[in-house]
Amino acid sequence: MIASEGGRNLLNFLLFQVGWFVCVLFPGLPAVALAGLFLLIHLLLVSQARFAELQFIGVGVVLGGLLDTLWFRAGVLGLAGTESVLAAPLWLIAIWAIFMTTLCHSLSWVAQRPWLPFVLAPFAGSLAYWSASKLGVVTLPDLTFSLAAIALGWLVLFPLLLFIRKHVYTELAS
Repeated sequence: MIASEGGRNLLNFLLFQVGWFVCVLFPGLPAVALAGLFLLIHLLLVSQARFAELQFIGVGVVLGGLLDTLWFRAGVLGLAGTESVLAAPLWLIAIWAIFMTTLCHSLSWVAQRPWLPFVLAPFAGSLAYWSASKLGVVTLPDLTFSLAAIALGWLVLFPLLLFIRKHVYTELAS
């Protein structure tokens, strides 16, 4: 385990950023496997409460996967080259898994101000999906409606995840 908090946060940030780009640029099982490896590295070198953090990651993966599935089913999101999607693809679920690690580490500062998640999440969440669409892995069939729906989803889900971390997984809250 890395001793310094700054070192743990830096590694956490880098693992997420590289994992996001790999999953978006090369969606498929190899990217999912790499994200799984990054998650393992995170748990071994960054996490200080592995069991609780793994449970928290699982909660976020389920909630994020359900939200993405809803967006695909409702036509908010599409997959490039695919007519319809029944559920969020594995590479997107993998992104949720590595994203969840940031809520306990490199993004934990967002929870220090109660209003900040409500302001930051709609913009940051929408920007991530818009960026993925510009890289060609997803489509936003109706740009304005899609970005508004994604912003609304992140406005609800991101603060909810921070609430769960603080009140259910108290050993993870900073």
